[in-house]
Amino acid sequence: MTKNLKFAVIGGGSWATAIAKMLCVNLKEITWYMRNEDAIEHLKIHHHNPNYLSSVEFDIKKLKLTSDINEAVAYADYIIFAIPSAFLNDELKKLTVSLNDKVVFSAIKGIVPETSLIVGEHFNTTYNIPFENIGVITGPCHAEEVALERLSYLTIACGDAEKAKIVAKCLSSNYIKTKISDDIIGTEYAAMLKNIYAIAAGIAHGLGYGDNFQSVLMSNGIREMKKFIRKVHKMKRNINDSAYLGDLLVTGYSVFSRNRMFGNMIGKGYTVKSAQMEMSMVAEGYYAAKSAYNLNLAYKAKTPIIDAVYSVLYEGKSAKNVFEKLTEKLD
Repeated sequence: MTKNLKFAVIGGGSWATAIAKMLCVNLKEITWYMRNEDAIEHLKIHHHNPNYLSSVEFDIKKLKLTSDINEAVAYADYIIFAIPSAFLNDELKKLTVSLNDKVVFSAIKGIVPETSLIVGEHFNTTYNIPFENIGVITGPCHAEEVALERLSYLTIACGDAEKAKIVAKCLSSNYIKTKISDDIIGTEYAAMLKNIYAIAAGIAHGLGYGDNFQSVLMSNGIREMKKFIRKVHKMKRNINDSAYLGDLLVTGYSVFSRNRMFGNMIGKGYTVKSAQMEMSMVAEGYYAAKSAYNLNLAYKAKTPIIDAVYSVLYEGKSAKNVFEKLTEKLD
């Protein structure tokens, strides 16, 4: 089924590195696009990404490395995008070859700022790619644990179940278990929203709230997520499945969570700009908070946690005061 299919990974960060590692288990060759030519040269010589998950050693014979996104897209039948949503539009502007005959999967956990759309909707609306050729790769899964080959689970969502099965098979291994879903929009919104709740968890921790409050925050977070996603895309789904609740929990609690780390810094008194400067990776939840807040002006779901995070990050309100008021709205 996958023997003659060609895969490309777009991105040079931790998720792209983890996905390249997973694909190399099952495929003879993949194309891997990254902007950083120094990183490409380092990979060719030392067989690992110098900037992300450097413990992962690659069989360099399986990698077709390129700094030309058009070369990667032209090569592949299946393209997996794994770059921060804030930079996606700039990367896509470089394209001179068509995406129309490609199957595109997103491992991006965020909103495209220029269109305020989740990535799948952005590809459909901006590039006229049919939804049956668009998919989503979601957790609960941290790239760092993939690098350590700790047992992890992925949900592969696509309108075409056969395409979801192909990607699931290519990513599966003895430490990666996969399942498929037809809820492409719901799982992608969940992947975006959980980053906002992880920032909230980090802020709470930075302010000195304990585990008891964190459990209430996460419990309210999954219910808030359910209300929001139901407004955006109503269909039958179990919000307690791993793609929704599981992904929320791992992002809200894990020491690997960059969004929780970002929130923790805000809770401790960092400004948004200083927290961003100190982090070496992008906290997707920062951009997601603004997009979700603005989207909800139309949907009008009850989202006190999203509102609280937005007011701290974008309105400059005191995290201490905002969270004191938030505690009265949770149950």
